[in-house]
Amino acid sequence: MRQEKELLLNEIKGQIERFKSFVVIRYTALQTNKANEFRREVGKFGGAVEVMRKRVLVRAADAAGVTLDVEALPGHIGLVYANKDPIEITKLVYKYKEDTANAIDVLAGRFEGVLYTGKDVEKLSKLPGKDEMRAQFLSILEAPMAHTLGVIDALLSSVVYCLDNKSKSELN
Repeated sequence: MRQEKELLLNEIKGQIERFKSFVVIRYTALQTNKANEFRREVGKFGGAVEVMRKRVLVRAADAAGVTLDVEALPGHIGLVYANKDPIEITKLVYKYKEDTANAIDVLAGRFEGVLYTGKDVEKLSKLPGKDEMRAQFLSILEAPMAHTLGVIDALLSSVVYCLDNKSKSELN
């Protein structure tokens, strides 16, 4: 039995080190169909969901260099690992929370090596994702160029209209 716990501990430690970002959730009255649906949705974003015992999680996190307090983790605990864009995963977690009538609560999260509280994770979930930020940045760069092009086009068009009007007035 001890060897099995050690293997489980090493597996969780490896996933914490591999994914770098995760959200700690507490679940209550979680229906199996909804949980499987949630796992599939998280998997589409390159993440994973794992349910585990608190003490095993705390030990694995300590071994991976992350300090978690077992007293701050009430109830049944799970981790939602984020691979590509952790903000998208947190948005998905909060969307799932709303869809399941608060069957899960966000207790904490780790992003870019920093551990955040549940309230901080909620604030982060309201930020735009990487793709949204890239689109906003590109629109900021594109707007002045479009205006400049419009001014240049208007200048060239006005010269052509002036010459056209001049040629028509000389013919009359």
